[in-house]
Amino acid sequence: RFSLYEDLTVRENIEFYGGVYGLNRKQIKTKTAELLDYLKLWEHADKLTASLPLGWKQRMALSTALLHNPDLIFLDEPTSGVDPESRRNFWMLIYELSEQGKTIFVTTHFMDEAEYCHRLSIMRDGKIVELDKPQSLKQKYKADTMQDVFMKVVQKVEA
Repeated sequence: RFSLYEDLTVRENIEFYGGVYGLNRKQIKTKTAELLDYLKLWEHADKLTASLPLGWKQRMALSTALLHNPDLIFLDEPTSGVDPESRRNFWMLIYELSEQGKTIFVTTHFMDEAEYCHRLSIMRDGKIVELDKPQSLKQKYKADTMQDVFMKVVQKVEA
């Protein structure tokens, strides 16, 4: 699921990816400390990745993606398979990153999560069939939820 090395610790994974991104030793040390703090991973810093629950692995994967301070971040099903609290916490991190000016693309099959997005697209058979703000789509399709919107879009496309 994630490009993490299970036999390395959290800290070692972050440091490894810092090297992959071409950061020098000082930058790696600084960014590692910043990310361990920002993502609240300090207590797990010296644990093997294999021993972490899925929610923590997702935070760790996000930390490796943030090392080089990208303006654009792609997250593929970031909350799939985690408990409700981890889902909520991960979305809080996504909002924080958005507020920092990052553009974040999230793929999800959870329509309730789609409502958290500023804009969303609905795809069918590899093609974008709708692209708008969640509230606008709900108004357009006279729907209460994004799940209802999705079902109506699918019906329209298949008609």
